[in-house]
Amino acid sequence: MGRMLGLLLLFAGVSGILAQTDMRNNVFLFPGETANSYVRLQPENNGPFDQLTVCLRAYTDLTRSYSLFSLATPAKDNDFLLFPYPHPINQLSVSVGNQDLYYNLTARDTLEWLSTCVSWDSSTGVVQLWINGKLYPRKVFQKGYKINANPIIVIGQEQDSYGGKFAADQSFLGEITDVHMWDKVLTQQEITDVLYNNIVGNVINWRSLKHEDKGNVIMQPYLCDIAYSSTCYK
Repeated sequence: MGRMLGLLLLFAGVSGILAQTDMRNNVFLFPGETANSYVRLQPENNGPFDQLTVCLRAYTDLTRSYSLFSLATPAKDNDFLLFPYPHPINQLSVSVGNQDLYYNLTARDTLEWLSTCVSWDSSTGVVQLWINGKLYPRKVFQKGYKINANPIIVIGQEQDSYGGKFAADQSFLGEITDVHMWDKVLTQQEITDVLYNNIVGNVINWRSLKHEDKGNVIMQPYLCDIAYSSTCYK
């Protein structure tokens, strides 16, 4: 039986079948600027979505723009995208249905883990952005739109086509952990629970993550700079 299980796991790795992993206290480390290193996440719900919340933590010293979370569908390559512009304007772009909404972010004086949560509700168009538990002014965007079904979800790269057309200068370098997605708008209490790792997504669940790693991506234990442990939320 043990030999058979080993053969099945080997076949799964060779054939590209998604692995399922409890990623608690682990990160995906993206060490180099490439056009072929990324992690594809398999959702538990294929949509369509008229509400969603995406949360993740990232640690990077990048000063150029990069992709944090890329959801593409056959109809739209940026059906939902989180794309920071750290320098010189320090903005975060939230894309829904290939349209872009920009947030001006507060300056950071230290290198630290950033917890980012974004929710969107089609019925009202209300977008909420939370960074390290701080709520930015709410905005209204793409009211009445519905994110299409059959998403491909990628971290580490931006999809400029459905599942591909990656560019090295949009790649993420650094560490990503605690990626969760819900098909609803989280309450303020639930956002607090996210910060302290007490709630998991029902579309993407970091503790039962179905994923496929491509290129130079390394799984590593989560480490936190003890000088800024109050922002680590672990």
